[in-house]
Amino acid sequence: MSEIKPTEIEQVREFLLNLQSKIISMLETFDNTKFIDDKWDRSEGGGGITCLLENGSVFDKVGVNFSDILGDKLPAAATNIRPDLQGRNYRAMGVSVVSHPKNPNVPTVHLNVRLFVAFKKDSDPIWWFGGGFDMTPYYGYEEDAIHWHKTAYDLCEPYGKNIYEEYKKNCDDYFFIKHRKESRGIGGIFFDDLNIWDFSKCFNFIKDVGHGFLTAYEPIIKKRFEIPFSEKQKDFQLYRRGRYVEFNLVYDRGTLFGLQSNGRTESILMSMPPLVKWDYDYKIVKGSEEDNLYKNFLIPKKWY
Repeated sequence: MSEIKPTEIEQVREFLLNLQSKIISMLETFDNTKFIDDKWDRSEGGGGITCLLENGSVFDKVGVNFSDILGDKLPAAATNIRPDLQGRNYRAMGVSVVSHPKNPNVPTVHLNVRLFVAFKKDSDPIWWFGGGFDMTPYYGYEEDAIHWHKTAYDLCEPYGKNIYEEYKKNCDDYFFIKHRKESRGIGGIFFDDLNIWDFSKCFNFIKDVGHGFLTAYEPIIKKRFEIPFSEKQKDFQLYRRGRYVEFNLVYDRGTLFGLQSNGRTESILMSMPPLVKWDYDYKIVKGSEEDNLYKNFLIPKKWY
């Protein structure tokens, strides 16, 4: 692992703030509602900017959150995976995005890019990046799934021929709802503990992931947001959103880390959709569009 300089940490912070602005600008081109900016400070150190759009013309809810926090002790969500981090204080910064569109033909998507640095007196800092993006469609469009994964493949390819396959598998494995025995969506890429290259190369990869998210999502919104939809389709969207909530509250490590580190609850739970349904013993009609989602999209497969 290469060393990390204070100036390099600040460069990551600057990139993340710029990425947050770019994502907000892209999304606001579709919606007549503007994001609100909620700046907050954390008593333990650091803070962030939570940007939220609610009840828009195109989006039911979108959160684009930047945080840069300090802490004296990493929570169990981090140290259970990396015992060598125990006893270190830390700095964690990142941008996280969750988009819940109004139209069921537009998928919910998630992006996260982050940097962790763990410090200890008389010891070199330990640093690593993490993140990725994934898609959760309600009605399956093969061309959208291919475009999403091709974008992920293209950004990974310069870093090694097996990077996309490895990070795609990570995503398929991670975003699996064990108690439902089903995938949350069609995946994408997901990675943690990224320090296999020097700092500059790892940082460049994070930049490519952030920009790749914009490349992947914008044309899908443009293509789908004006498609007419029925009350039945909206009802199915609300039902499927329940799976999203279940995963985030039961399994998501980012949610657990935020809550265990005494994070800002409003910002941590910005990923929750504003409307959701849990219908008892919901029946999927064989041969329906909803059945097609389960049979042909909510299964790990090679898209590109």
